[in-house]
Amino acid sequence: MSRSERSPLLLAGLLASAAVAHFAAPRQFDATVPRALPGEPRTWTYASGVVELALAAGVAVPRTRRPAALATAAFFVGVFPANVQMAVDWRHRPAPQKAAALARLPLQVPLVLWARSVAGRARG
Repeated sequence: MSRSERSPLLLAGLLASAAVAHFAAPRQFDATVPRALPGEPRTWTYASGVVELALAAGVAVPRTRRPAALATAAFFVGVFPANVQMAVDWRHRPAPQKAAALARLPLQVPLVLWARSVAGRARG
């Protein structure tokens, strides 16, 4: 299997793994939900997990890959405020945790570019 054939499946795997984590350990995700959002953080955590599962399925299937990968890129942009919230909330934590929270911020850029690349190589 070539790199271009593996890339969408790896992206789908990443999304599915993140989705499972949202349901297996929701409390850690609840803490990153921006307080400006209405409702309970747990609702947003579970909704995010559902969206990630749907995106994973869409990216995995060649027929729906292009729109799902474009939606994934938009999703990665959309969850950026949660990463900012985490960085703000963790600014007084021990250095390794603070570094991990800060590292998530620029990590969104390659994730967005990866999803766009998968979309660009998809048929249709």
